[in-house]
Amino acid sequence: MTGAAGMPTMVLYNNKVTDMPLPQCLPRRAGLRFLKAAAALAVAGLATACLPVPGVAATLEVGPGKTYAMPSAAIAAAQDGDHIVIAAGNYFDCAFVKANNLTIEGAGPDATVITDKVCGGKALLVIDGNNTTVRNLTLTRARVPDFNGAGIRAEGGNLTIDNVNFVNNQDGILAASMPGKTIIVRNSQFLRNGACEPGHGCAHGLYVGQLALLRVEHSKFFETKHAHHIKSRAARTEVIGCDLADGPNGNSSYAVEIPNGGAVVLRDNHIEKGPKSENHTAALMIGTEGITQPTPEILVEHNTFEVDGNYNSYLVDNMTATPAELKGNILKGNAKALHGDGEVQ
Repeated sequence: MTGAAGMPTMVLYNNKVTDMPLPQCLPRRAGLRFLKAAAALAVAGLATACLPVPGVAATLEVGPGKTYAMPSAAIAAAQDGDHIVIAAGNYFDCAFVKANNLTIEGAGPDATVITDKVCGGKALLVIDGNNTTVRNLTLTRARVPDFNGAGIRAEGGNLTIDNVNFVNNQDGILAASMPGKTIIVRNSQFLRNGACEPGHGCAHGLYVGQLALLRVEHSKFFETKHAHHIKSRAARTEVIGCDLADGPNGNSSYAVEIPNGGAVVLRDNHIEKGPKSENHTAALMIGTEGITQPTPEILVEHNTFEVDGNYNSYLVDNMTATPAELKGNILKGNAKALHGDGEVQ
């Protein structure tokens, strides 16, 4: 590693012997210091190359003949960022989901079913990790003595639900208050969930505490029992392109309740209150428990609302001082447009 100024000198660089010219502007001693520094950097590069690299996300397979027989075993073994793939079948199981950035995926909601067993007196899946995606499952028959057993108990932020069926649970999804976090539900079904028991309150199709955003899109709620299809305390609630219906046998209360205010957008939905509905007041009810957060907008547009019972019901009952905007909605049967502040176009 010596050489006259300006002459090429051999140094180890990126694990290769490389010609490195000595800078013309440096005297010999300075040039040698330069080469020693370059050699030190090369050695440091070798050391860096020997350091362990961050783990690559793994795919953990569940089912007969797979590495894990039950979803709970794979979920317990998962590290941040892993992908859990559950084969078709019925799994009498439940799980605590602790890892972050996890995807839990079945073969399809008609094929992969998790049922009957509840973890921690809460849910089939108790999700404490952040940035979780759940797709292509059926979660069914969750029951607990407190009457709020859920398909999913959401306790970690930023949850995405895609193509999941929630069937005959006390709550379909029950989410804790997580200010600043989001829950997105798309392409899913909530069938015959819900409960109201004296001394225990009500369980709903979908019930979330304080979030930044609840968005439900292209999903179906049908035959919810006693309580609401959707109840949201989120700062912003969006229900887009959904079907919320009692049918002839469902006896739900409100289609959507926003008890403490907050921004609301209902767009392109079909909403039906059936003959057995236990609350005839309205489809969308805002402010029943007192306004505790800002309500910057209430936009209800291009929905079809029909009342099949022998009673009148409003599409919107607005107890806030924010004017509701109703645009292009279709009313059928004994449906009325608006009670409270707002404008109907």
